[in-house]
Amino acid sequence: MEDLTQRQVDILKVIIKEYSETGIAVGSEILEKKYKLGVSPATIRNEMVELAKKGYLKKTHFSSGRVPSAKGFRFYIKHLMKQKELSTTDEVAYKNSIWDERSEAHRLLSQATKVLSQKTGLLSLAATNFGDLYYSGMANLLTQPEFLDLNLSRSLFGRLDEIGFWERILDDFNGLEDEIRCMLGEEDFHDPIFDTCASVWGEFEGKKIKGIVGVVGPKRMYYDVIIPQMSTCLCVRSSIFY
Repeated sequence: MEDLTQRQVDILKVIIKEYSETGIAVGSEILEKKYKLGVSPATIRNEMVELAKKGYLKKTHFSSGRVPSAKGFRFYIKHLMKQKELSTTDEVAYKNSIWDERSEAHRLLSQATKVLSQKTGLLSLAATNFGDLYYSGMANLLTQPEFLDLNLSRSLFGRLDEIGFWERILDDFNGLEDEIRCMLGEEDFHDPIFDTCASVWGEFEGKKIKGIVGVVGPKRMYYDVIIPQMSTCLCVRSSIFY
């Protein structure tokens, strides 16, 4: 699978699981004690070094452990993740929660971002080709340790006043075949202050309006839950706009 051995895949998978749950850099000792990998701590350490050399892990400034890199998360999302499908009841409930606002795009997008932030526990945003920006759930981010970093929160919240930043994301969707796009850390945000951040985006389009809708949160968000939420949101929203 790409350039990884099966053992390295297994180790990367549990590192992502552990890091997603704790937000703390992962060391070989916790992997050996908590997960049944069938190899010694020394072997785990050696494989973690190899994963780091290949770009799937990186070392933090504050710990001897490793955290998944953007490349590591992309590998997980593409090859290892099993999406948790929403039930029909959940899909119907989402549609009903915004159906009453369907006659006016402004009210629909405002309500839809509110509902999405409530369902994901993250900051949700929508931007349109008319230059409108809607967002909800800023307080959600302050429950995540990453956003207790004042510089990070100030920078992200400052972006909410920069419609041009989100319009560039909308432009980046042109020509993409993937329904859902993940932006992961510094390389996608083009700013090192956002290295611990991620966002999941999708595009919607109707007869007169098109745009993107997404969520922003920590890079260790639960993509197996968030991506199905986004897919449902896009299906409902696009059908209403048509």
